[in-house]
Amino acid sequence: MLDKLKELTKDTAIYGISTMVGRFLNFLLVPFYTNIFVPAQYGIVNQVYAIILIVNVILLFGMDTAYMKNAVLVKDKDEEKKIFSTPYLTVAIVSICICLIIVLLERPLFNLLEIPSNYNYLIYYTALILFLDSITIIPFVKLRIERKARKFALYKSLSIIVNLVMNFTLILKFKLGIEAILISNVASSGFSFLLLSPTIFRAFKFHIDVQLLKKLLKFGLPFLPAGLSSMMIQGIDRPILTKLTNLNVAGIYSANYKLGIFMMLFVSMFQFAWQPFFFQHAEDKNIKQVFAKILTYFTIVSCLLLVILSLFIDDMIKIQLFHKTLIGAKYWSGVVIVPIVLFGYVFNGIYYILSAGMFIKEKSLYVPIITGAGAIINVGVNILLIPVWGIVGAALATLFAYFFMAVGVYFVTQKFYEIQYENSKVLITMFFVLVAGALYYYLFNTHNLLLIYRFLILAGYIVTIVVFVMDKQELSFLKKKIGLAR
Repeated sequence: MLDKLKELTKDTAIYGISTMVGRFLNFLLVPFYTNIFVPAQYGIVNQVYAIILIVNVILLFGMDTAYMKNAVLVKDKDEEKKIFSTPYLTVAIVSICICLIIVLLERPLFNLLEIPSNYNYLIYYTALILFLDSITIIPFVKLRIERKARKFALYKSLSIIVNLVMNFTLILKFKLGIEAILISNVASSGFSFLLLSPTIFRAFKFHIDVQLLKKLLKFGLPFLPAGLSSMMIQGIDRPILTKLTNLNVAGIYSANYKLGIFMMLFVSMFQFAWQPFFFQHAEDKNIKQVFAKILTYFTIVSCLLLVILSLFIDDMIKIQLFHKTLIGAKYWSGVVIVPIVLFGYVFNGIYYILSAGMFIKEKSLYVPIITGAGAIINVGVNILLIPVWGIVGAALATLFAYFFMAVGVYFVTQKFYEIQYENSKVLITMFFVLVAGALYYYLFNTHNLLLIYRFLILAGYIVTIVVFVMDKQELSFLKKKIGLAR
């Protein structure tokens, strides 16, 4: 068991470092944007990226997951080329067609998203980003399958650096507006394609195997509604918020939502390593015990991160770097949503862990049902709560959706892939998170969020987890790691 956990930890560390560095470098753009652009302009940018987020899923229609499932154990070179080329060519053809349709529908689409007509030209950059992203996803999956984590990390990091340099150059030197953000993304995505070209050409042949395509579609298509639902949960709140309020409120919400990056990084780096890990070890002896421990440890670590970030995020956003704060002062009113966003990401990570059984047993039919229900809940709660609580209502809608998905996938998967999870430990951890959260919001709303109170909440939370959640063996291991054992 320990060997398998170490293997997952090693890959998680490599993907994690690259993801953390890359996302952090990208996150540097948030203070940059929010100290330059007003919330309404930032709201327009996030409306455009809501399109990109959702349409990206349509362009892939589950081919990335289907490719991983079929390619992970293939050793024959010719078979490898066939399995790579069929989904790759199919995705490329579909992407060209859909991107052309998006360009033709520019005005109705932007009217729907409340984007002013003088920004119509942004649709061309949007289409280019969508196409370039779609033809790099499967090559990146190939690197993951081959466990070329370092190459994966390098390519992702270099592309992000290109994005950063282009943003700073176009905005600071050439004085461009929000279009600079999309132009920089086009350059970054194009650079990723160039880096991946050798990988693509080595594995590519100009042929689509119809029988293989049918097999891939059978497995992958159920992930299209699932992926759409998942992206709606992540991005539909912005368009709804804009419709029910305005671009200014949507801009404030989007900037503060991005402060959830620290939890998103943790969940993302885990997910990159988790999916290949459970596919490769699905038949191993006692693997279910490993899965159960992984859920427990993930919950403990992610919830500790959640409490720490929630208690001190108000101070973090006011940190000055080169006379600029983490996010612009015009956006500070939205910091109240950050703990809710972080908690949502915790349940998103739990969902990924619990869904392993559906992939292993090829019960992907349940994926669109669960995520679809989550998306419906998200849309419904957004419509109900935004008029009452504004941006807090939007954040709660996402949290409720992720919570429902985690609970739903647990009960469904247990029917055909039963695992004896350490439910009591997970639930006790969640209970103490809610207690810490209640204390935080009480002090926040009564303007008594003093530093000493926050440290007391953190200390109390850690003590309760140690006393009520961790067993003697885990405590002994922890003591050794921090040098407390004799």
